[in-house]
Parts: sequence; C-alpha cells; structure tokens
Amino acid sequence: METNGGSNAEFGGAVAELAVLRQFAGEPKNFWPAFLAAAARLAAADIAVLLLGQPGKTPRWAKLGEWTSSPGPSSTRTPFTSRLEAIAERGLASGSFVESTDPKAGTFTVAVRLKLSRAEDELIFAAQVKDFTEAAASEALVRLQLAADVPAAYQANLAARQARHDVEKFAAVLDLNVPVNQATHFLPAALAFCNGIATRFRCDRASLGWLEGGYIRLRTMSRTEQFDRQMAAAQALEKVMEECVDQDEEILWPAPEGMTAVARDHEAFAVDQKTGNLASIPLRLDGKVVAVLTCERQESAFTPEELQQIRLGCDQVVRRLSELKHHDRWFGARWQAQSREWFGDWLGPEHTWSKVSAILIVLLLAALFLVRVTYRVEGNFILRSDEAAYLTAPFEGYIEQVFVRPGDVVTNGEPLLALNRGELLLQQAAALADLTRYQRQAEKDRAGNNIADMRIDDAQARQSQAQLDLVRYRLDHAVIRAGFNGVVVEGDLRERIGSPVKQGDALFKVARIDTLYAEADIKESDVQRILGKSKGEIAFVTQPKFTYPVTIQTIEPAAATKKDGNVFLVRLTPVNGVVSWWRPGMTGLCKLSTDKESLFWILTHRTVDFLRMKLWF
Repeated sequence: METNGGSNAEFGGAVAELAVLRQFAGEPKNFWPAFLAAAARLAAADIAVLLLGQPGKTPRWAKLGEWTSSPGPSSTRTPFTSRLEAIAERGLASGSFVESTDPKAGTFTVAVRLKLSRAEDELIFAAQVKDFTEAAASEALVRLQLAADVPAAYQANLAARQARHDVEKFAAVLDLNVPVNQATHFLPAALAFCNGIATRFRCDRASLGWLEGGYIRLRTMSRTEQFDRQMAAAQALEKVMEECVDQDEEILWPAPEGMTAVARDHEAFAVDQKTGNLASIPLRLDGKVVAVLTCERQESAFTPEELQQIRLGCDQVVRRLSELKHHDRWFGARWQAQSREWFGDWLGPEHTWSKVSAILIVLLLAALFLVRVTYRVEGNFILRSDEAAYLTAPFEGYIEQVFVRPGDVVTNGEPLLALNRGELLLQQAAALADLTRYQRQAEKDRAGNNIADMRIDDAQARQSQAQLDLVRYRLDHAVIRAGFNGVVVEGDLRERIGSPVKQGDALFKVARIDTLYAEADIKESDVQRILGKSKGEIAFVTQPKFTYPVTIQTIEPAAATKKDGNVFLVRLTPVNGVVSWWRPGMTGLCKLSTDKESLFWILTHRTVDFLRMKLWF
C-alpha cells in the first residue's frame, strides 16, 4: 500500500534507521547527514535541510546539510530554498508548522524545531513535500515531531560516553599517582612514575629528566634502577629533553602536521637509537618547567588521547616529585634553593646571587665603618685571696687524726688535725710528780731551817713547774684549729695518719673566701686603653656560660715578664660579691670595657700596629 509520496517499506526503513541513530556511537559529522536523510525519508520529502541558528551573527541561520530525493535541479525546489530563513524564523517561533506553497501541485512546506541537549541551541528541520494532500502533509509533520528528540538522545548518549571515557582516563591517571604518593624519596617515586607510564602506554622506555642549575639531568629510566649518565645514549637523551625545555612545549617525532617546534635533536636521537616515535612532555610547576618526560615507542605514534592522559599524569605528580626532591637534599642545598627563590622574587631571576653578593658587600662595609661598639680588652685572670695562712706543727709528734681535706670550708676554731697526745700525757704526769716531790722536800728543809737545801729544792720545783707548763701548752695545741672562716687550699694528710712531723712543718694552707679578688694579666699593648676605666666582666673556665661584672680596683705600676711578653697585673673586684662556689686559684677570661670603636678598627688595629712597628710609619 502506498501513501502520498512514499511506501510502507521506505517508511519502515526510516523508522528503523532513526531508532539506530538514537544509540549512534559515531562522531557528529557522521550523525547529522544520516539523521537528515532518515528524517527526510520519514516525511517522504522532496528536499530537506538542517538550519542552525546563530544569534548575533550574520547570516542569522547557517545550513548544516541538505538532502534531496533525486539529483538535479527542480523548479519546485527553488522557491523553497529561497525562503529558508523565513521558514527557520517561523519554525523557531511556533515550534512546528505546515503550510501549502502550491495547492495545485500538492506542494507543502513542513518545519519542526529539533530538541537538543541545551535548550538555548536553535536547530530547525525544514522539508518540502509534493503531490501531498493536506492530511498527508499534517501526518508528515506528526512523524517529524515524533523524531525531533533523536538529536537530543544522540547528544545525551555522546555526553555519557565521553564522560565514561574521561572517567576511565582519569582513573588511569590516578593509578599512576598511587605508587608515586606511596614513595617517601624522589628516585623511587620517579622510577615508579616512569614504569607506570611505560606500562600504561606500551612505551619501550620512559625517562624523566630534572632541571638542575639551568640544565636537564637524567634522573630515572623505566625498568632501570641504575644507569651511567656518561653513556652516549643518556647524554643524547638529555639533549632531547633540553630541546623541549628551551622551547617550553611538547615535541613529537615524527613531527605531526602543523607542529611548529624545532625537533632536530629528537630526529637525531630517533635515527641514532632506531626509535620509531618520540614524545617529550614538559612538567610545569607554578607555570615554570622543572622537568621533562620523554617516551619512546616503536609500534605506533602517540594519539592525542594518549598525549592528553600523559600530560594529565605529569600535572598530577609534578608537585609531589618536586617536594620529594627538595626534601631528599641535604639541608645546605635546601637552604640555598629557598634563599635563591626568595631573593629571586625581590631581585629578579637573573644573576640573583651576584646581586645578593653586591648588596651584602655594601651592607658589610657600611656596618664595618659606621657601626660602633664598645671595644673590650681581654686577659687571663686567677682568683686570689686577701688573707691566707699556713698552719704548721707546733711540736714534734705523730699525726693521730685528720678532720678536713683540701676544698673543705672551715669556720673559726674548727679542728683540722690532732697530734698524738699519749707521750705528752706521760710527760705531764712525770712533771707533776717531780713538782710535788720538790715542793715537799722544800717544806721539809724549811722546817729544819736548812736554808741552802730549801733554795735548791725550790729551784728544782720551779723547773718542774716550767716543764709541766710546757707539756700542758703542747697538750692544748695538739689539736690544730682554723684561725678564721675560710677554705682549706692545701694539705691532704689523710694518708699520713701515724707519720711523724717536725716542729714548723707546714700542714695546711687556709685562705679566706669572702675577700676573693681576680688578678688579671693585661698585655702591655692594651693596658693604656683601660686607664681611667672601671667596668668589665669575667667568665670562668669551669662555667663559661656565666659572666660576672667586676670593677677595676688597681693596676700594678710595674710590668711583669711572662712567656708571651710583658703584662700588667690588674686587680678586679666582683660587683655583686663572691659566689659560694668560687675558690682561690680558679682561672678564666676577663674582658674590660674601653671606648667605642668601629668594627673595622677593632678587626684591623692589631695588624696596623704590627705593620707600624715593622715598617716604622
């Protein structure tokens, strides 16, 4: 059975074709001609066109495609094509319409606005049918309205497929990031990235070079943990990467049509290494190239989709790799890089260190000549006491007990040492017995009026009394005691218990600690600078982190000769008193304040004085 202008078979074929186009997986350039033809056959059109609206442009409507039922010119088609803009405007305003253009010939114009994924897009399908009745023309319009959503379905499917494709590509890139993020050092992370690129994109080799000191240094090669950078192949690969860095753009070999980059080193490397295809991708951090990834593949050229994925992978890992490389360096290199970056922001990226050096030299010279600080004369000092006493043995005897050792603090009257008193006690008893005997004998002679014998006995009694007094004196001094508050400086007699001592032997040296002072040695060349000055500081060898203020009390008028030259002895008194742990004999360094001088004078005055003495100027 036939209808106006078409058959059931043709109609069924058009419907089936439109159903297929709803799920069409091809590109838009293939979809629109197929859709135009199917829609035209669905409406049994003599001629059909697709009109795309271009708001704000001239011409207002652009023809996307045209379909005719038969080739060659036709007198009925000319009026239709001449009215396309008016047909499009009416179709846009009403959504769809049908109108008779030649009732005698049964010619009708039908138009419908097609549905697209974006509501603001304007696309009109316009067709002319002939040998149609008005009812048949209306039926054709209904058919077109039913097929008007086919472009929207195609675009939705296309977007869904593109989204799936993008997700797959992004997932592949994320897979490359996983081993890089797991690595804690630069080289393992870079090797994992190169291995992932080589595996994912079937590369024979993927290599990563890093920009160091203005030059590319090859750091890793896929499936190769160690390599020699001095090899000819490695150096040629660095030249390839340098070519990419210099031009700051991707370089492919063989060069695709339209590529303007110079690929001379890529060509030489491909010929020398017999590599079919090369792709060098710059890795940028904050807009600056910091590394280059070079991929080699023999089997086929890199497609735009693959290059896009590689580029995305590089963008994802460059910051992580840069951070790992920064932290893998020793602290001096990290400090230098950070300083250069900081100074580069202020002074510019070119000749940064030269500019910084010039500024530092100017600041240093200004500080040397303009900054004035108090010059301090240095000297060595020793703590001395105003009062020290040697305690000697009062008589010959034996050491019985020792109560102190050197360094012990003692008080006035505290026992230090005891001599054996056994012999003295015997002498005391004998002397006392003699005294009693002579006194009784003298009384007996006095009773017998024997004057001469009485006087002899009285003399012998006085002699025994003197002997007894001497023994008692020695008993009282058998314990040697401190004569004042102080500290035992010398005399470790603990190992001499029981040994004899002679009268006058020095046993202990006790010094006062409340009257300690520092005696400093000041060089002859510096002593004139402290004349009239009074302030200074001392620091002990045992506690160099603490300093103590002192005042200059006296300066010896005569120089003393030491091994290193003549020195003057300067007496220094602590401002805040003596500290409890100070002891006579302690040494350290003193610094005595003088006038304010420039840093340049402080650093050079000794050299100048030496030259003056040598050259006499």
